[in-house]
Amino acid sequence: MIVAGLGFRTGASAQSLRSAFERAAAGLTADAFATAAGKCESAALRELAAQTGLRIIAVPAEQLATQATVTQSAQSRAARDTGSVAEAAALAAAGPGARLCGPRVVSEDRMATCAFAIGETI
Repeated sequence: MIVAGLGFRTGASAQSLRSAFERAAAGLTADAFATAAGKCESAALRELAAQTGLRIIAVPAEQLATQATVTQSAQSRAARDTGSVAEAAALAAAGPGARLCGPRVVSEDRMATCAFAIGETI
């Protein structure tokens, strides 16, 4: 399973999310999106999910906090207790033993980040 983890600011648009997603993809095809549980109902995320046909996996805060991320953002650490919401969400949703395909990538407008993880969860 390949999961695209997304982290984003409240004002991020579907285009912001798409920009981060496409920049991070690097030839990979995602099976699902994942993000912090509190962000799942975002209209922008729902729009992107509808456009791509991908489901959204909500990752609880306690699972985000236990993931080892490559990126260590002070802002993300303060807000969500993780170095990168995108990386942590992708890893948590992809399941035990998942690995990142690379560090998070930032959207052109700097409103969203995306990271891909590969795991065995279906």
